[in-house]
Amino acid sequence: MPLLPRLQLFEFLDQSWLPAPLRSGVVDYLRIVLDRMRPYDGVAPQLAELLRTAGTDQVVDLCSGAGGPWRTLLPALQAVHGGAGVVLTDLHPVPRQDLPPGAHYRDTPVDATRIPEELTGVRTLFEGLHHFPPEKARALFADAAARGVPFAAFEITQRSLPYLLGQFLLVIPLVWGFTPLIRPLHGWRLALTYLVPIIPLLILWDGVVSSLRTYAPADLERLTTGLGGDGYRWKSGVQRAGGMTITYLIGQSVRPQ
Repeated sequence: MPLLPRLQLFEFLDQSWLPAPLRSGVVDYLRIVLDRMRPYDGVAPQLAELLRTAGTDQVVDLCSGAGGPWRTLLPALQAVHGGAGVVLTDLHPVPRQDLPPGAHYRDTPVDATRIPEELTGVRTLFEGLHHFPPEKARALFADAAARGVPFAAFEITQRSLPYLLGQFLLVIPLVWGFTPLIRPLHGWRLALTYLVPIIPLLILWDGVVSSLRTYAPADLERLTTGLGGDGYRWKSGVQRAGGMTITYLIGQSVRPQ
């Protein structure tokens, strides 16, 4: 299917000036969708293999938002790699109390392009790669390759016309449908969702822009060419999981551990 041109437009969720209630409105919606639809549970075997080959039990998740998919993904990962744990990080951290055993949210800001030395383990990035323009994405990949750190990125957004049309038709009804499931259900959230639908419109805008920013496998292949030399291997592609299409990028050292 032909791809639309990649456009590095702005997303509201990237802006530090976005008021806290609106940020929470967007992030909490994304959280409830991931919790209910569980699109990433199917990648647990891939992550378990990365942990095994790297000789570690720890995942360092980047751009974690309100916890990303880990409330359901971590139990799925632990089912195939019993000792697995995850440290969640974000530039704008929103620590949660509803994380599963083995998950910890770092409450200080972490820039994914400058990861602290003490954060070691398999690096993951769910629905975050499109936030990085090509030069920063390549720097992110180059750092993982230079350190010999396993890296895995996954995204369900697609840069195609049918996907965009689906967003225009479905996103706002989905926001209206999922909002009553969010807890706590504040009055301001209801007002900004149903009376003055600012939150649904923000989510629609960010969703469309995310799609237009999404890297296809061919883009990822170009961005990783030459990174790590013969000692590091990159693989990108598309897979089906839970009825959804997921674009992935996996990098790992091929040197003996």
